[in-house]
Amino acid sequence: GRAARSVTAAGRPLAAANMDLPWPDEPHLALWHAATVLREHRGDGHLAALLAAGLDPCESLVSFAAIGAAPVENFAGRGWSAEEWAAARDRLAARGLVDDAGLATARGRELRDQVERMTDELAAGPWRELGEEGAMRLAKLIGPVLGPVFGSGLLPMTSTLGIATVKAPD
Repeated sequence: GRAARSVTAAGRPLAAANMDLPWPDEPHLALWHAATVLREHRGDGHLAALLAAGLDPCESLVSFAAIGAAPVENFAGRGWSAEEWAAARDRLAARGLVDDAGLATARGRELRDQVERMTDELAAGPWRELGEEGAMRLAKLIGPVLGPVFGSGLLPMTSTLGIATVKAPD
């Protein structure tokens, strides 16, 4: 909660909207709310980093798929038509960010690395608020909750976030 309450909402509409909601009294709901505020804070920063890198929304997804972070098929639900996807890939190719096969060039990978570094930097404030000891304590406390969630097999093996989960052993 302390980390979530410390976020700066300026320029972060999704984090601000969630921060404006009433804070739940129940511990598990308070944890969920805090995680939501922190996730949206990071997400708002990620959008800013993508814009700073000169990537429009469709180009952002095409470049993410181009580095192999998630299969192109995972983005079907995002609403971009095949023509819009191809046009974004062509714009990225014209900038030297993807090759003829739609895979990221060295320059394209470098740009995506830059976006991720900036995203991390923009998301660091709440963790600085906790300090190293507080962040380590949070990780220790949340571990028993996250382990079963990731191990449940209910999360998709790949996502458009580039997060792969490991299937729980049988």
